[in-house]
Amino acid sequence: MEKSHVRERTIEVTGLSCAGCVGRAERALAAVPGVKEASVNLATSKARVVGSSEVSAEGLRGALKTAGYPAAEATIELQVSGLTCASCVGRVERALQQVDGVVSADVNLAQEQAHVTYLAGVLTAEDLLKASKHAGYPATPIGNTQSDADSLKVEKEAEIQRLGWEFLIAAALTLPVFVIEMGGHMIPALHHWVARTIGTGNNHILQFLLTTLVLFGPGLRFYRQGVPALLRAAPDMNALVAIGTAAAYGYSVVATFAPDLLPAGTANVYYEAAAVIVTLILLGRWLEARAKGRTGAAIRALVGLQPKVALVVTGTKAEERPVSELRVGDHLRARPGERIAVDGTVLTGRSFVDESMITGEPIPLEKADGDVLTAGTINGAAVLDYRATHVGADTLLAQIVRMVEQAQGAKLPVQALVDRVTLWFVPAVIVIAALTVAVWLLFGPDPALPLALVAGVSVLIIACPCAMGLATPTSIMVGIGRAAQMGVLFRKGDALQRLQDTRVVALDKTGTLTEGRPTLTMLRCADGFDRAGLLPLLAAAEAQSEHPIARAITAAAGADIPQATEVEAIPGYGLRATVAGQLVLIGAARLMTREGVSCAPFEAEAESLAARGATTLYAVVDGRLAGLVAVTDPVKEGSRAAVKAMAAQGLKVAMLTGDGAATAQAIADDLGIEIVEANCLPGDKVSALEALQKQHGALAFVGDGINDAPALAAADVGIAIGTGTDVAIETADIVLVSGDLRGAVNAIKISRATLRNIRQNLGWAFGYNILLVPVAAGVLVPFGGPLLSPGLAAGAMALSSVFVLSNALRLCGLRSDIGQSETPADPTPAQQMKEVRP
Repeated sequence: MEKSHVRERTIEVTGLSCAGCVGRAERALAAVPGVKEASVNLATSKARVVGSSEVSAEGLRGALKTAGYPAAEATIELQVSGLTCASCVGRVERALQQVDGVVSADVNLAQEQAHVTYLAGVLTAEDLLKASKHAGYPATPIGNTQSDADSLKVEKEAEIQRLGWEFLIAAALTLPVFVIEMGGHMIPALHHWVARTIGTGNNHILQFLLTTLVLFGPGLRFYRQGVPALLRAAPDMNALVAIGTAAAYGYSVVATFAPDLLPAGTANVYYEAAAVIVTLILLGRWLEARAKGRTGAAIRALVGLQPKVALVVTGTKAEERPVSELRVGDHLRARPGERIAVDGTVLTGRSFVDESMITGEPIPLEKADGDVLTAGTINGAAVLDYRATHVGADTLLAQIVRMVEQAQGAKLPVQALVDRVTLWFVPAVIVIAALTVAVWLLFGPDPALPLALVAGVSVLIIACPCAMGLATPTSIMVGIGRAAQMGVLFRKGDALQRLQDTRVVALDKTGTLTEGRPTLTMLRCADGFDRAGLLPLLAAAEAQSEHPIARAITAAAGADIPQATEVEAIPGYGLRATVAGQLVLIGAARLMTREGVSCAPFEAEAESLAARGATTLYAVVDGRLAGLVAVTDPVKEGSRAAVKAMAAQGLKVAMLTGDGAATAQAIADDLGIEIVEANCLPGDKVSALEALQKQHGALAFVGDGINDAPALAAADVGIAIGTGTDVAIETADIVLVSGDLRGAVNAIKISRATLRNIRQNLGWAFGYNILLVPVAAGVLVPFGGPLLSPGLAAGAMALSSVFVLSNALRLCGLRSDIGQSETPADPTPAQQMKEVRP
């Protein structure tokens, strides 16, 4: 399948209750012709489908519906202009229905509105607006229509509320049944009072009525989902509950209305077991739904950063307009305290903008003419006018949300084992329950039938595939969401697992450890040359280069520089150019060696400057050594603290740089870096990484430039500085939005904490089932142990999933261990260089 024809979709899936459901939904989607990859996340209830462009959303919808897990649907109301007759209606309806993912589209001519139902997550409102406009009928979302995110939030809140009410109703109906039946067993006086006043027969009928209301009222959801799953030979958690409660209820009904059909002495009722099972599992589902809602809090917080309206300036007027209607080039205004509506550049004004919600950096940044603004950030105390540069899905905030959602939906390698186990877990539990009943009937004491029923139902109810299915995705969701709030974006979810195995962190120097904004600190001219004549020649040669050192030289020369021709970059060495008829060569000592130019007059001074952390270059004009250039790049504020924190975590820290050995070692000594690879040409970094991997193990590389892209791709985990180039960011697995190296420390901490959390969850989920399923079957009874009641089994099962979710939510409390970098007692090389003047 050609990559250009590959398409990726995200679909909301309903009816998922355990890991078994996930497996069946995945297999259903994977079976659709043209689908290359399908993965379903139980925690988010989302399916990620990768396939050819010919795969239709309707085909995916049908596959999910057949499997018993319908795709979630959302609706939107559009105000359509230009409708004048029925044929207009038909054209708009056809245009909307042809959008991939639309289930139905109905247009009302009288109201001039379109009501569209579509698969949640497959398309956006913008897709529908484009289709309507293309048909000749511009449309806008009606003001009170909610976005996909808002709509989904409302649906989830409604489901939580519905579960809460169902639990309360079930509890109210179950309480009398439980008190009468179990209270009678524990308090003989109560048993006698019930027999004397109500009567045994009436008591059983009362329990039958109340339990029937529980099972076919709040408990009907288990039968609606479980029975079809059984009929498809694909049982899930709901099927286990349906079988268990139906067995207890059915046996009790026979004991109540046809006791003669049962062996003598076995006509007991277990209504309280069926009712308590439904009530406690509803309680668990309610608590689980509430906890699940919190796992997505980070992504909802990101989505909520963008304001709904923006102040648009047209001429001398300013009016509020929905953000969805904004276009690139619009003149916008941010008043004090308001959020920036879309990405843009400042036109007029000067203010401080709080970008902490995007970058994790707490200190507001000053913004003035020409500076970049990011959607969702908060303007300070002054008015800013700005021009929209990116809107809708193109804003940085939208890209971050998309990136986080994709990473949250990833499946880690550790999930493969869980998937294999859960595929057969529910069928295995049903088999174990059947064997339990058979063993009790054959070898159990009299009355064997009720004991066999209790044990079989307990096995069905106590098994919890939900905990297994939630163990990994909930931790991933919370961990990656928390990382995003700290300014760390995982572009690829599996990097979360690979990062925790890292043993060495290799760092690029320029732009990663340092600011990436070097300044010219010295220009020493050889005999026959002076600064006024040499600097413009060098600046002209460097003017067409994007290298930070080139920018430092051109900035020092000012605007009045001659035009260079025949400019040739020599990667890893320097460059040559013709300026005003003179051949100019500028570069490192290795370039001079290659060109046969002696650097003897400046070698001693170059070594001294390099020892203080300066980058030194030599200049040659028409074959003569013309001068020595020294450039310094200040170390970033957080670099020292970041390196120290990495070492404290037991990591080896290496620095890869194209600088000479003396300069590189000076920076390394200042920062406390133990491994230094200097004089690295762009191609050498990959070789250096491979050597480090062989010596130390798994490796992460942090870089920011175009020349770092091969190294980012070659490392086990590539971490890009967010302020770097697009090429580096696209190649990396992780992006540090703020550009602060301390973000890499946070990424490692989050990775380790998340994987530790996953191991805890899996240990609990597997350990719970391995230990308690046999206990429910009655293996302890021959040794004097208890036979677990179905009610206790239901309580244990409900709390199992809640435990996993609660444990995952602990990741929300992760905090960075490092603050501002420490100020060293001795002056740094950069501080020492301030004493040297050009």
